[in-house]
Amino acid sequence: MINHSEQRILMGNEAIGRGLVEEGCTLAAAYPGTPASEILSSVVAFAKETGAALHTEWSVNEKVACETALANSMAGRRSAVAMKQVGLNVAADPFTRATYLGVKGGFILIAADDPGPHSSQTEQDSRLFAHFAKAPVFDPSSPREAREMVAEAFTLSEKYEIPVMLRPTTRVCHARQNVACRPPQSREQKANFEKNPGRWVATPQFLTELHRLLNGKLDRIAKEPAFNPVLAPGGGARPQTCIVASGVAFAHASELLDTLGPEGRIDLYQVRLAYPLHQPFIEEIRKRYEKILVLEETDAVIEMQLGDGLVCGRGSGDVPRQGELTPDVIEEILRKFLDLPAAPAVSAAKKGIRPSLCAGCGHRAAFYAIRDTFPAGIFPSDIGCYTLGMNFGAVDTCHCMGACIGQGAGFYHAYAAGGTDFPTIVVTIGDSTFFHAGIPGLINAVFQGARFILVILDNATTAMTGHQPTPQLGVRADGSEGRKVFIPDIVRACGVRRLREIDPYDVEAFTAALKEADSFIRSPEGGIAVLIAGHPCIVNRAAREAQVVFAMSITDDCVGCRACIDTFECPAILFDGEENRAGIDQNRCIGCGVCVHVCPAGAIRAEGEKR
Repeated sequence: MINHSEQRILMGNEAIGRGLVEEGCTLAAAYPGTPASEILSSVVAFAKETGAALHTEWSVNEKVACETALANSMAGRRSAVAMKQVGLNVAADPFTRATYLGVKGGFILIAADDPGPHSSQTEQDSRLFAHFAKAPVFDPSSPREAREMVAEAFTLSEKYEIPVMLRPTTRVCHARQNVACRPPQSREQKANFEKNPGRWVATPQFLTELHRLLNGKLDRIAKEPAFNPVLAPGGGARPQTCIVASGVAFAHASELLDTLGPEGRIDLYQVRLAYPLHQPFIEEIRKRYEKILVLEETDAVIEMQLGDGLVCGRGSGDVPRQGELTPDVIEEILRKFLDLPAAPAVSAAKKGIRPSLCAGCGHRAAFYAIRDTFPAGIFPSDIGCYTLGMNFGAVDTCHCMGACIGQGAGFYHAYAAGGTDFPTIVVTIGDSTFFHAGIPGLINAVFQGARFILVILDNATTAMTGHQPTPQLGVRADGSEGRKVFIPDIVRACGVRRLREIDPYDVEAFTAALKEADSFIRSPEGGIAVLIAGHPCIVNRAAREAQVVFAMSITDDCVGCRACIDTFECPAILFDGEENRAGIDQNRCIGCGVCVHVCPAGAIRAEGEKR
């Protein structure tokens, strides 16, 4: 039977999504986060295109996504969960437990790492997490290879009944390559959960045996011939020297060695399964080579398993212990390792423009009011586009998803312990982040008697990662209707007694609400006051078209004080140094009118409402 395929240019995340659909995944869950965000949306698109039947969902966080997919696997059906590397921290509990208990239907956890990092709190290496959790981990070097590894991961998972990790990095997730697209496999996957408390419940008396079985699985996987690193022979010019590489570092090294000509003819091994490393390969490479360079991102996973004093890598200082292994970095490493002259120096690139919130963003109005109302306040915040509130002096901390509420409580207790008046603490968190990890912190803060203002910045979307819907919108990942879960109802259920919903575009009303909230938290019956600052993200075309638009201008009353530039930082307001005055960029301005409240000289005008 001929397996007809169609070549398409796909982004790495699209290739992974296509692979999941083609290989018979029946449930895919995720929480959005760059560089992994497009994986689930690609699954949805390809499932609709091919008619494949599977459940997809944007879960409220990575832990829930992992647990949902695991149960589907326990019932014998292929399952996948996708997240970025810091999302794996959130999913750590179910994932580490799952390696002990095992799975039935193939289970893949896709953890997209961000060496650099480009858009993350850390540049942690999920392969090292897989090593810690005792889960096999594939390390693709290209979009096409990532798609192929989906099939291998499902097969390996089902053969050994073990969760398997697929670890692409930003350069794989966002690169594009021609990929063969085939019809989805037809597989019989009727749900059949076989009860076995000794396995699925696994109280401590069972765990030692389960751990022994897990170690046995890994030992057998480490001897699988299919996972022996692939050798690209160097031609014998350097017979006792080799390079062992994985992921994008392998792709870069392969291309760079070609450009070095005869000097680059060296044995190059590609490691596809980074853990457990092929045991016969470890033994062979120790016997065959006297000098070994290991190139991998971003930690010493392969290097650690080789465990040989001859290895040049992070431990020896030959490879940087931080940062992305870009082609220029790898070229410098190769030239030093091969005793070649250094490459010509390249001038440093100019720094980019500081990122800022979009013109007309409701968050800007909220942050302006917060800082203007409480100039001596403490402002814990969280992960999202609203982290840019730091530009306005309205974000003092940003730790991890949901941490701002616990930090707000911690700051309160720190100052309250001194018996003196406490500074106003204004915590800001986005709507999606609140659903993800803010609710437990709010319950705890209310119960423990903390006193601060919580501003939930509700722009009705998960803006920073691609505008995925939140539970409050009532739209599921595939576009179907789900039952709406409202933030005000959750806030009240957490025990909050002071709640107001207000549009931050109304700066005067929002400022008044902040002052009222401050009075409440300091009153005898006070506690936590919550303001829901609700204004749709202006990137949403429908929301933007629905709001009132003003014709904005700056009059000759402008005195060049730069207050609109330095304290409001709207991209649509420009400053002419020669004329010593501000002006409006009409191509960027969306006519929200908020900046009228910013100018101390009253030079900014909003004229004539228009639709």
